Amino acid sequence: MTERFARERLRHELKRRRIRVLRTESVAPGLARITFGGEDLEGFAAPGPGDHVKVFFPDPASGELTLPDFSSGRPRVPEGGGEVIVRDYTPYAFRPDAASGPELDIDFVLHGDNGPASAWAARASAGDELAIGGPRGSLLPPTGIDGAVIVADESALPAAARWLDALGDTRTIGLFSVEDPGTAAYLAGRERTTRKLHWFSGADRDSALAEALRGLAISEGALVFLAGEANALIPLRRYLRRELGLPKEQVEAHGYWKRGIIALDHHAPLDPSDPES
Repeated sequence: MTERFARERLRHELKRRRIRVLRTESVAPGLARITFGGEDLEGFAAPGPGDHVKVFFPDPASGELTLPDFSSGRPRVPEGGGEVIVRDYTPYAFRPDAASGPELDIDFVLHGDNGPASAWAARASAGDELAIGGPRGSLLPPTGIDGAVIVADESALPAAARWLDALGDTRTIGLFSVEDPGTAAYLAGRERTTRKLHWFSGADRDSALAEALRGLAISEGALVFLAGEANALIPLRRYLRRELGLPKEQVEAHGYWKRGIIALDHHAPLDPSDPES
């Protein structure tokens, strides 16, 4: 592994936590921040910028929240129970010492009632309950890089925000593909002289972003983080890895969702044609 991209990995106890809604807030067009509390959040930790938790949602029809059993250290689906409805989310922020107890912010993309997560988030109110599991582990940022490129869509903006916070004054370029140009408000307040954040919207936003990426001069010490819709990321990763020849350790790519696929496993290979994906 290229030493400058070496990253410390932390392991956490796999634990199921019941949480309840404290408040909700619109943070950008189509993005809702829901703040959760509950005594089960004691001991929660997610220090890695790309950390994720599994969020368990109630059945939209019955309202029943079916949870797996974590007592064996691995989630086991209960026999004869209802459907386990689960999606992966990057925690936006965790405040262990909030005045009324620990608080966890999770941001949700709202896209109507086409999915149980979006439908639940759009109607969430104080007192509603969910459960989370994880994170199972954390991957801390590398300490030897001299720059970064962050590519994200709406689903990956929480991870992008966490990366920006972790990178501090490291020279960073952000390329963001979003449906509504007003979504740029999501990262308001994170502008710095060492950062250039570019937003792409409209029907040709993905192609415009790809062109912008090709126009960058990426140094050998810059980490590239890609996250969002899996199909849109495949050509970007192929460009970086195959055309530019960047090493695997320099390019981190995650498909957070995929058109036509329900509950995509983001650990699955992004590009099945590439054994290193």
